[in-house]
Amino acid sequence: MSQYFYVHPETPQTRLMNQAVAIIRNGGVVVYPTDSGYALGCQLENKRALERICQIRRLDDKHNFTLLCRDLSELSLYARVDNSAFRLLKNNTPGPYTFIFKGTKEVPRRLMNAKRKTIGIRVPDNVIALELLEALGEPLMSTSLILPGKDTTESDPEDIRAELEHAVDVILNGGIVGEQPTTVINFSDDSIVIDRHGAGDTSPFE
Repeated sequence: MSQYFYVHPETPQTRLMNQAVAIIRNGGVVVYPTDSGYALGCQLENKRALERICQIRRLDDKHNFTLLCRDLSELSLYARVDNSAFRLLKNNTPGPYTFIFKGTKEVPRRLMNAKRKTIGIRVPDNVIALELLEALGEPLMSTSLILPGKDTTESDPEDIRAELEHAVDVILNGGIVGEQPTTVINFSDDSIVIDRHGAGDTSPFE
């Protein structure tokens, strides 16, 4: 049975954030709100937690995972980013975007796209997610919470609890959030490619 925390969407309780971080550091899987629906997360190095997330979502080894970051300070550690790309990210984060870059050797190989050696990077515009990352002190391995057989990200934490309370370790209820997916911007080649149109405005990248 998972822990279920009612978290204030504007002033998240520090005690609850710290409890969630302790669960994550102990190998737990967390469900948390973002600016584009709820997501599943675990610690970057935890292979078993990642396998559990893959089981929940029935993902294969071709899935692109995302590193959720509190800001851009950790970017160069995990992604190969040139100055022009960094400026674009700085002007458009936090926000409902996922940015694809070539990964560095700091990224566990199981998280990268096997063929292209790429990784998604995300700075969400959601107070609870950012506070969780601040308390954790490192990026969170993340993927949108899209349940098998569904096309959209889960947006209602009560529905998530009914479906997943025996499959995850902690659910952060931050209220009902938007379910439109992120806009995916691919910087992994020489040109900028919009891989998916979503909640984020694409005009700065066109």
